[in-house]
Amino acid sequence: MYSVSSVPFYIWRSHSLQLTWSGSECGGGEVKGKNCRFEENSTDVRTECKDKGILTKIVITGSSLGSFLLILVVYALYRVYRYDKIEKENQARIEMFLEDYRALKPTRYSYNDVKRITNQFTEKLGQGAYGTVFKGKFSNEIHVAVKILNSSKGNGEEFINEVGTMGRIHHVNVVRLVGFCADGFRRALVYEFLPNDSLEKFISSVDSNRFLGWEKLQDIGLGIAKGIEYLHQGCDQRILHFDIKPHNILLDQNFNPKISDFGLAKLCAKDQSAVSMTTARGTMGYIAPEVFSRNFGSVSYKSDVYSFGILLLEMVGGRKNVDVTMENTSQIYFPEWIYNLLEEKEDLRVYVEDNEDATIAKKLAIVGLWCIQWHPVDRPSMKVVVQMLEGEGDKLTMPPNPFASTNPTRINVSMPARRLNQELEAILESE
Repeated sequence: MYSVSSVPFYIWRSHSLQLTWSGSECGGGEVKGKNCRFEENSTDVRTECKDKGILTKIVITGSSLGSFLLILVVYALYRVYRYDKIEKENQARIEMFLEDYRALKPTRYSYNDVKRITNQFTEKLGQGAYGTVFKGKFSNEIHVAVKILNSSKGNGEEFINEVGTMGRIHHVNVVRLVGFCADGFRRALVYEFLPNDSLEKFISSVDSNRFLGWEKLQDIGLGIAKGIEYLHQGCDQRILHFDIKPHNILLDQNFNPKISDFGLAKLCAKDQSAVSMTTARGTMGYIAPEVFSRNFGSVSYKSDVYSFGILLLEMVGGRKNVDVTMENTSQIYFPEWIYNLLEEKEDLRVYVEDNEDATIAKKLAIVGLWCIQWHPVDRPSMKVVVQMLEGEGDKLTMPPNPFASTNPTRINVSMPARRLNQELEAILESE
């Protein structure tokens, strides 16, 4: 081969130049994995293709396979490391939870934790105005109820109330707050799981198979009363629930009652005789008269006493206190119906089978009627209510008839909401 930097001009002008070279046979051979080289002992410049040696093939194959195996080993080691790290994190989280669980301390969880606890929200337990409740578990022994709060409801006040209030409550008759989630706009509350749902499903006379018996109803009423008494007197600050009703009374495996849902709760000092409110709060039919209008008195812990009284009367009568349909506006006021039955010495419920049951039913009714006196000052405290429920029923005296006087105007809970608002004008107070 020659290296020619340039071709003289006269060659192009006087002669024709013909360049030739021999083509290589290596093109196809290299594609087939052969070695290409000049022929040995040849006077001509010729090329030839020969198979690669076995050693060379082994080296190339080994390099390729070795690289693949190395990548596979590195990936496997990474997966083992990653799995071990996640397992350690989960184990540490579980240990921390168990420590908090034993110490009765609510734990903060991320939204991913909530999804893992509920198995991606698989089992739905119920739904309300402020959120949806799912069943979850930490282990085969520890089950929980997870309430996912609606992000469109309120400004987070209920969430703050629930966490701030229940974080300091430890009582056998109050639902325990296991933990909470505040992950951006996502909020959730994690409670202990109670398998028998709410009291609301066991006080209707429609299904006789759900009737728990008068002794159990008395135990449930006493347990609720002790729970409310603890809220009023057993904490550093008095806790007013403002939403005592059967739906918010949950039952454990032994049908022991536990008060739940503290979204409307308010805190006040124990020596504070009244609390200020900007709007009425609670559920229609269970709201004390003074919560609607200060003409009846000041809002205080006696408002919870009124709601508890309505709950007791529902347990006795086996029917709902309020039905806000137009067809029922002419019906007699439910507590007055029970009062009239007591006055007329009639049975309070179709399930009264013997004198002992009748005594329990009468005791619950009398205590309930004491609790729903129109003016707060006429209602007993929850401490007195507990004593009345624990005492002898035949020693209780009938309360004054709260329905005899027409002044102030009686709240007819059977009225539709718009008519109720026309009857009473709420007095707004600043916080």
